[in-house]
Amino acid sequence: MAQRLLAAAPGRFALVGLSMGGYVALEVMRLAPERVSGLALIATSARPDSPEQVASRREQERAVAAGRFNELVDAVYPVLVDADTVARTDPADAWRTLALEIGPDAFVAQLEAVMSGPDSRPDLAAIRCPTAVIHGTGDRLIAPENAVEIADGVPGAQLTLVPDAGHMIAPEQPGAVETAGRGLLEAAAP
Repeated sequence: MAQRLLAAAPGRFALVGLSMGGYVALEVMRLAPERVSGLALIATSARPDSPEQVASRREQERAVAAGRFNELVDAVYPVLVDADTVARTDPADAWRTLALEIGPDAFVAQLEAVMSGPDSRPDLAAIRCPTAVIHGTGDRLIAPENAVEIADGVPGAQLTLVPDAGHMIAPEQPGAVETAGRGLLEAAAP
């Protein structure tokens, strides 16, 4: 995924990675850090999957193989948002649209990629571009301490913890994400 991104990207660019995209962004930083002028890591982690996470992902794969992808999409939604956001329809609609566009085959490929991902924590200190770390305080999929760990590991990183947001921070609190992202782009501008 990181190789494809690098092949399609301009010579130098700002990079935003949300959730699994953050794992890809960290791989890009290992492969070609000189090409990245600014980095935003949103609702993501630098840690490898725990055995419990792998077991959960394997269960999701089994559900997809059994033809229960749509059921899985609906079942996982309440964990993706802040507890106070569960009843809102706009993040739920955004999640369903995204998941259905991705589809079951790509979803399983993404699960496999995440499960085989490396521990990126030792690489954080080598990141030298302006970096924003943005995370919802109500994220129950990837706990906020992951964001703190990334921000502590990247020299000069700016940490933004957003209240009333879970893992789907962008549709839950778009203004907060935009503000943090704008600050990053200003810092990354030549």
